Amino acid sequence: MSEDNTARFIAYYPEVSIEWLITGKGDMLKNEPKEYTQKEEIINTLAESESNIKKYNFKSDYFNINNQLIPLYEIEAVAGLNTLFSNQIDQSPIDYISVPNAPKCDGALFVRGDSMYPIMKSGDIVCYKQIKDTQNNIRFGEIYLLYIDDGDDEYLTIKYVQLSDRGKDYVKLVSQNQYHAPKDEHISHIKGLAIIKLSIRYNTIS
Repeated sequence: MSEDNTARFIAYYPEVSIEWLITGKGDMLKNEPKEYTQKEEIINTLAESESNIKKYNFKSDYFNINNQLIPLYEIEAVAGLNTLFSNQIDQSPIDYISVPNAPKCDGALFVRGDSMYPIMKSGDIVCYKQIKDTQNNIRFGEIYLLYIDDGDDEYLTIKYVQLSDRGKDYVKLVSQNQYHAPKDEHISHIKGLAIIKLSIRYNTIS
């Protein structure tokens, strides 16, 4: 071949050995470039260790495992308000709700009244976690579901619980609605306490 044709051949087939092409000696193909060999080694190493690579799941992969079913209760269906937080009496929920990534909750109720309007309105659903040590585990400034029994009356209410000016034996129950006056309640009157973890609002009824 002419020099021009040889140059074109080499340019088109760079893997062919020039020595073999001209003299016929040695291997027809060049040895693989070092860079390519290193890449191949990396690929082979990854392939061999693939079985040892930990599989990471998306958070959504655990949805069916970790997503809790929160029992929804209707106050009128509970046999006395004092049974709401009782573990000794069997209470039948009217339904169960599931909220993605919800914190741990013991139950849910429909909001009644307008004392926490506008952040909560009648018909909303609140999910709560029971507080068993009322004396020591109140986080002042949070919203709580409280069962109050002062001897003359008993009722369930949702309020901010704040420090009272009357001393450590009292708490101040504060409404969001400005037309509901704050009230200092003796701690002994609180027969049940639960912190509100989340709320669900219906914008339409159908």
